[in-house]
Amino acid sequence: MITLDTIRPVPLFAALDEVQRARVADHAAELLLNPGEYAVYEGEMPAFFFILAGTLEMTKQVGLVEQVVRACNVGDYFGEMPILMGTASPAGVRATTPSQVLRLEAQDFRQLVAGRPAFAQAILAELARSMTGLQEFALKVPTSRVTLSGPRWNPVAYRLRDFLARNNVLFTWQVVEERRGSPAEEPPISARLNDGTVLTNPTIRDLATRLGIQTAPARQAYDLAIVGAGPAGLSAAVYGASEGLATLLLEREAPGGQVGTSSRIENYLGFPAGISGNELGRRAFEQAMRLGAKVVITREVLALHAGEIYHELVLDGGDVVRARAVLLATGVDWRRLAVPDIDRFLGCGVYYGAARTEALAARGQAVYLVGGGNSAGQAAMFFANYAQQVTLLVRKPDLSSSMSQYLIDQLATKSNIQIEANSEVLAVEGAQHLEAIAVLNHATQQTTRRATNALFVFIGADVNLPWLPAAVACNGQGYVLTGAEVRTRAEAPRWPLARDPFYLETSLPGLFAAGDVRAGSVKRVASGVGEGSVVVSSIHAYLATAPVAPPPGEAAS
Repeated sequence: MITLDTIRPVPLFAALDEVQRARVADHAAELLLNPGEYAVYEGEMPAFFFILAGTLEMTKQVGLVEQVVRACNVGDYFGEMPILMGTASPAGVRATTPSQVLRLEAQDFRQLVAGRPAFAQAILAELARSMTGLQEFALKVPTSRVTLSGPRWNPVAYRLRDFLARNNVLFTWQVVEERRGSPAEEPPISARLNDGTVLTNPTIRDLATRLGIQTAPARQAYDLAIVGAGPAGLSAAVYGASEGLATLLLEREAPGGQVGTSSRIENYLGFPAGISGNELGRRAFEQAMRLGAKVVITREVLALHAGEIYHELVLDGGDVVRARAVLLATGVDWRRLAVPDIDRFLGCGVYYGAARTEALAARGQAVYLVGGGNSAGQAAMFFANYAQQVTLLVRKPDLSSSMSQYLIDQLATKSNIQIEANSEVLAVEGAQHLEAIAVLNHATQQTTRRATNALFVFIGADVNLPWLPAAVACNGQGYVLTGAEVRTRAEAPRWPLARDPFYLETSLPGLFAAGDVRAGSVKRVASGVGEGSVVVSSIHAYLATAPVAPPPGEAAS
């Protein structure tokens, strides 16, 4: 944890008075990095970093090769340039030895520089040195594109921030003081774009459209429509588009799906230092787009109508998309915590998934996470960089049966992470936002009240596909049956064709399923990617036997 004693001996902060140094200590996060771990990735939203111990190196992606730009040592700092220039981080910085790094968010850094000439002069004097090595590389990263302002605890404002962050749109968040009184008197949410346009109380789709994100299909008919842009859907889009299929990818929130909220995936093949779920989703999204897939964001499917040549997908907003083959890759939704009145705090203290946009608000606070799986463990590691205390509430006696051992070992290295076994949340309380939770320990049968503004829930997942037609067979938990199970499981209706179902084909010919939504799937990122790639072969086989689509302009059902 960064303290005033940490700040005082640093020469860079000598130009600050004691009150200003205390402010830095109060707002800074401490990053403890192992060799190969990144303080910041190229293209991420910028922050200011100061190296307290260890050595790091600055890297730049050039084509498919990551090149080292320069070494960074104790006393060096970075991040000031993209903050002052209004750009994303132009390079990545990773540890080469065990390192301790101070992290200060962009808004706090700007406030520190403003009105403090001596400190600003010290920073500007180092900009030339910071540019050394980077001058050979073009900085092709976007500037911050929107300033979002609104009440701190407004759930709609939270959903907008979450959408922007998950879609890698750089933004600035400004809290507006809430007026006392009725909710009708609450200040509006405002989104100011770079061109000066101001949107008042925008919907997510309105904001996305104004930012240039594709929110509507460009045509009506495709060879393949994929519902869901998680690992399976993105993989299928890459392979489908690369193999010549006119491919449409529909996603209601952000590329990457649920895995996109993971702060760090350590055991994915090919990334020895790990990779964030958001970064993995971003790369796959860019790859699918580069290969020709069309991607539409912020749209949900309301209905699926089967046809002899085309299946029809009815989208919210009224658009209808036709596709010769459809792939369900919707994944699953986080399971809701069964606690009275908890939905009242959704987006204002209670969050399903990691909700990384809330990390800054957790600085110096006590946060609670519910769950014993890898997602909960990864989130605990992430929030430990900001929160004073992170408590992981687990219903089982220990984590050994639900969490990977490498992650259990990492949790043990964090002094501000506490694991409470045999525990569950019984109640939540608060006025306008979450203020406290009641926790029952089943071993002692004692219930304790814990003051907190943040509860993050990771307790499993459920399928949510109310729009599937009755012809699509599912098991008792709602997961979609595919392949041989379509003919062997009692839940399945009669298969209508003489041929056997193709691999990963559902009981509705031409409708396929891959990833977590499929019955019997292995709930891992790699397996979802694998199924998404393999299913394209089955889709090609289906299209080879399906009725031929008529030429453009002719009617088809």
